[in-house]
Amino acid sequence: MSAVPADRIAAHFETSLTALTEAVRSAELAAAARTIAGAITEALAGGHKLLLIGNGGSAADAQHIAAEIVGRYKQERPAWPAIALTTDTSALTAIGNDYGFEQVFARQLQGLGRRGDVLIALSTSGRSPNILAALKTAREMGIVAIGFTGRKGASLGTICDHVLIAPSEDTALIQQIHMMAAHAICDEVEQAMTARAPKT
Repeated sequence: MSAVPADRIAAHFETSLTALTEAVRSAELAAAARTIAGAITEALAGGHKLLLIGNGGSAADAQHIAAEIVGRYKQERPAWPAIALTTDTSALTAIGNDYGFEQVFARQLQGLGRRGDVLIALSTSGRSPNILAALKTAREMGIVAIGFTGRKGASLGTICDHVLIAPSEDTALIQQIHMMAAHAICDEVEQAMTARAPKT
């Protein structure tokens, strides 16, 4: 029987620090984040949009990332188009009721997505049926398909153009690493887009 830590909060902080330190030292993670930032920058600069999906905590992360792109991350600059497909309760419930929950994101993608857009699909397991369906739809539509997952979801890369794999198997830690990487990506996109803006 494993010992229960005396201070669970301190134990979580320590576990988080260990996971984030491993992520910081991962050349693969940094390279993936740079590639993803480049893909988003090219799409936005070309007049396309960013679409985001996820379930549960990853749905909240999708909304968070969309807000950073539409609003701002750190700089005053024009708004750029980003939509979290996790927020429209009428669409989610209608599609879930009529087509099944597996189609809640794919169906929205069919209606809102266009060739050249970018889809970020966050799935800590890499196995959520509605995420897999949406990624397959994205590839069929010519939408750049990006997966954020954890170690156990590495196979998600087979249906993505780019994949970011958090070096953890713990859901909460994967989500923390995803948001660390997402903030870095938002910063890189903001810098790159601002550099491309015509000087007045």
